[in-house]
Amino acid sequence: MEFTQPWNWLREFLLVFLPLLVAMDPLTIVPFLVPFLAKVPVQRQARVINTALLTGLAVGILFLALGRGIFLVLGIKVSDFLIAGGLILLVLSLRELLSSTESAPPESNELMAVVPVGTPLLVGPATISMLILLSGLYNIWTVIAAFVANIIIAWVVFSQSQRIVKFLGRGGLQAFAKIAYLLLAAIAIQLIRQGLAETLPGLMGG
Repeated sequence: MEFTQPWNWLREFLLVFLPLLVAMDPLTIVPFLVPFLAKVPVQRQARVINTALLTGLAVGILFLALGRGIFLVLGIKVSDFLIAGGLILLVLSLRELLSSTESAPPESNELMAVVPVGTPLLVGPATISMLILLSGLYNIWTVIAAFVANIIIAWVVFSQSQRIVKFLGRGGLQAFAKIAYLLLAAIAIQLIRQGLAETLPGLMGG
């Protein structure tokens, strides 16, 4: 009988963990992280990864702590995050697609670990809205534990991204990056379209 409580907690943990894993999906971020790491000295790559993860962790914990209150106080809707996040991703992807093959200055790579890798790619509108939704359905500490577990998984995935660099090579990496940014532009348009679809009817109805 005493084992029922741990098993119930584990079941609840999985019910929170799996939706967050789908929302964060660190494997899909690797194509965007790999070009950044390829331009960063080896001794600074771990710091870039840690910066991205700490950014995502801080953003997620911030919204978990503030919960729905921040949306009510500031008048922000999830659709606003969809549009803002989509615009950031679209600008980034278009800049990379239209630029020459030479990379930006090294200083920008660590900043890119914050935006867009840490947010909105790893912890963006989908993850933020999922965290707020789950915090209203389950114990807050379970949600935090599941979120931290997903951050750890992202760290493992990001740490192995250097192997992708070696596998693809320089030319393959550049080609893969262009395709990835093209997909990123499509994702950005999807986020903007979804945000506008939720915003425009409300504006017209008001």
